[in-house]
Amino acid sequence: MDELTLAAAINGRCRLEGNFTLRSGRLAGYYFDKYLFEGDPILLREVTAHALALIPSDTEVLAGLELGGVPIATALSLATGLEAVFVRKQAKAYGTAKTAEGPEVKGRRVLVVEDVITTGGQVVASSEDLRRLGASVSEVLCVIDRSEGDLAALKSAGLNLRALFSISQLDAAGLASAQGS
Repeated sequence: MDELTLAAAINGRCRLEGNFTLRSGRLAGYYFDKYLFEGDPILLREVTAHALALIPSDTEVLAGLELGGVPIATALSLATGLEAVFVRKQAKAYGTAKTAEGPEVKGRRVLVVEDVITTGGQVVASSEDLRRLGASVSEVLCVIDRSEGDLAALKSAGLNLRALFSISQLDAAGLASAQGS
């Protein structure tokens, strides 16, 4: 599947129109239900295939953020052979009481993996958690960047975003798909 076809498929399958409150607290007239592509084996396989080129060559561990980044990091791990760690929003209060579940990240280059980024607030918080554990974190990979260019939070945290699709690319793909129908 080429990139434009994938963008149109994600846009068509996952874009919901209506009134939504985003995790950031912002109100939006549309929402991307990323679980609709993450739960679809064909779309997830295609997202993974296209996202492989965005993984920095020095990456040692993929860090999937709870919950949407976990299936993407898992799929990328299967495709690359890189280990994956799963980062909770809060450490669990029982058992190992870990924030990051999986292999050790101390002293390793970690790529943070997320599904959709609007303000980057959770990415920044989770990256700081990983850094406190001794990980080297400077790169973030997401499938959908809906920040509309406002990456101030990520930049101030020393994070570089690598996005498979921007909101404008999905908008264009949706428009092209509608015109072709």
